[in-house]
Amino acid sequence: MASAKSNRPVETPDEIVDEIEQIRDRLSDTIDELVDRVKPANIMQRQVDRVKAHFVDPETGPRYENIVPVVTKTAGVLVGIIVLRRLLK
Repeated sequence: MASAKSNRPVETPDEIVDEIEQIRDRLSDTIDELVDRVKPANIMQRQVDRVKAHFVDPETGPRYENIVPVVTKTAGVLVGIIVLRRLLK
């Protein structure tokens, strides 16, 4: 039965400690990234940036092909609400 450590060179205790510290630092960085990623404020900012990118191109300005349908649908809904309110009075 072959040992898993048979192919690895023998490490000194100081090398093992250094390796453990490096692993600990990488894990710490990963945890910090995960904590930052799931903060509600950061999630909200990513969503805001996503919506802005949908309606405004940083290079060319407003994206009218995305803005016009939203404005016309919103106006239609508002007109519909006003008409219904007047009919129900």
